[in-house]
Amino acid sequence: MIVLNEIEKFVKNGLTKIWILNQVSLEIKEGEFVTIMGPSGAGKTTLLNIIGMLEEANGGEYFFLDEPVHQLNERRRSEIHKQYMGFVFQAYHLIDDLTVYENIETPLLYRKVKGKDRQSIVADVMDRFNMVAKKGLFPDQLSGGQQQLVGVARAIIHKPRLLLADEPTGNLHTKQGEQIMELFKELNDEGVTIIQVTHSEKNASYGSRIIEIVDGNIRSDSPV
Repeated sequence: MIVLNEIEKFVKNGLTKIWILNQVSLEIKEGEFVTIMGPSGAGKTTLLNIIGMLEEANGGEYFFLDEPVHQLNERRRSEIHKQYMGFVFQAYHLIDDLTVYENIETPLLYRKVKGKDRQSIVADVMDRFNMVAKKGLFPDQLSGGQQQLVGVARAIIHKPRLLLADEPTGNLHTKQGEQIMELFKELNDEGVTIIQVTHSEKNASYGSRIIEIVDGNIRSDSPV
């Protein structure tokens, strides 16, 4: 599904390059549940953002489902992102003035799904997440765990083949975090490929493979 060949990311400070990722090569097969770990500043989130096409690499090759992402224009990258990927952020990124229902519905509006079909799809997802009673509430009326559940529901509403999660339980207490991770495991069992960035060894135990990044380089890549 994903092939990275010598991916580079750097920022320039005068004539000096400060490396964020240094020739990272990686392959992720469809159906895997991969965890990216490492100290703060190691380049984990940058790698996730490059895979999710939220950032561009400075060098190297990136193939997604055999398409050469590094050669595609911004419009095509955006199309692939919307069609195949869902993103779960640590900070939720819900739209404050939209209700729970409207936040979850948003990706379907981008895809121009018809009204009746949207209603049916949103109803199914809200039922799965036990959110029907909260559909009319706004984000500031929800707990952190509830907001993150809305974020996950929004990320999977269009049935992505790849789910990217950046510290998805970082702001949650233990029980809420376990609920999110059990949901990820369930989605993975249904065939969704998952890549998560986390500092939590417990969260990593839900996956099948751990990639450790230190100073922009892959230090280890091993099964759980």
